[in-house]
Amino acid sequence: MKELNFDVVVVGGGPAGSSAARIAAKNGCTVALIEKEKEIAETVRTSGVTWISDIEEFGIPNECYNPIKKFSFCSPKNSVTISDNIAKAAVLDVRKTYRFLAKRAQLSGSEVFTSTNVSEILKNSSGECIGVIAKSQDIEIKFKARVVIDASGFASIVARELGYVDQWKKFGAGAEFEVKTEKLEYDNWWLMVGQEYSPAGYAWIFPTSKNTARIGVGIGKPDSDVDPTIRLNELIDNKIGPIKDLGEIEKIEFHYGLIPNEGLARKTVYDNLILVGDSAGQANPLVLEGIRYAIRFGEVAGKVAAAAIKNNDTSEKSLMPYEKEWRHSIESKINSAVKVQNRWVGLTDKEWDKELNIINELTADEFLDFIRADFGVSKMLKLATHHPKMNVRQLFNMVKGT
Repeated sequence: MKELNFDVVVVGGGPAGSSAARIAAKNGCTVALIEKEKEIAETVRTSGVTWISDIEEFGIPNECYNPIKKFSFCSPKNSVTISDNIAKAAVLDVRKTYRFLAKRAQLSGSEVFTSTNVSEILKNSSGECIGVIAKSQDIEIKFKARVVIDASGFASIVARELGYVDQWKKFGAGAEFEVKTEKLEYDNWWLMVGQEYSPAGYAWIFPTSKNTARIGVGIGKPDSDVDPTIRLNELIDNKIGPIKDLGEIEKIEFHYGLIPNEGLARKTVYDNLILVGDSAGQANPLVLEGIRYAIRFGEVAGKVAAAAIKNNDTSEKSLMPYEKEWRHSIESKINSAVKVQNRWVGLTDKEWDKELNIINELTADEFLDFIRADFGVSKMLKLATHHPKMNVRQLFNMVKGT
């Protein structure tokens, strides 16, 4: 067995892993970034929705995303569109973005190992994680590390093998086709709600260019046992709702993914170990997007790991600033968003028709703050108290003060 020694070993080459690897390397650590697939983002598991302010902050280039100015919702008997003057949302070219992030990590000094699948966790005599064993083609490699960062996504490979966490019980299952369309309003996304689209979730049309889009269905588990792939094919074949306005549809590629939806329930630091991204459950429950959290808190994980290594103390206590920082940043917002999501999951078709009337009364900025789960306490108090529309005040009153 080949043996390699690093300061930091990152498991998972998605946005969380690449971001953690880059920052750890920039802070003087030797870093191994391990990815099981042959190439970074060989398989796409996310629809790629995010926000331009975050994209710009992270330095992601313009060619990696399609900007969105309009946000359309439809329920069985209602539809609304909220328009903005400038694009503030985006749909990422997921493959291009993830490869950009991994390349940036590599240029910062990280060593990237693709086609390398973790098979076993290395432990010391106290049972603490000190690395991983992974198979690369026919070679087994022992990756020893002072800190391991579990960025393996939904599977949480390292933390689960160590017995620290169980598999997620509440999660979203999403299926989508990347398609070429005959007609497309390429700066407008659609969210489709109600039983016909998804019994516990929503369907979507997310444009990725002037003539390509992702059409998908997300279904909450265990709230519904409907197969999202079957429902997706039914919607496309029968041209339900706004799908009928796309004209001829040519399927290019199929994507399927799982995303945790239990809020921020997990502890995310242990001796020598940090969990980040989907491994940590860092996802916005309203539209089940988490790429911006993965990048942001991946960077925090890399920074904290490097500082702990420099201080020669990689104990849980030394790594705890990572958990304190991300919880301070998003915990109250996600808890508020969970309350809204729990309300949405229980709505009937008739209630969804009414809910869209409330959404239609939001300004573009209010809508974006809401759907982003950007529930700042002062902002929520203001909207819950002073908004000119009573039903909007009631909506925000539900989430304020969490």
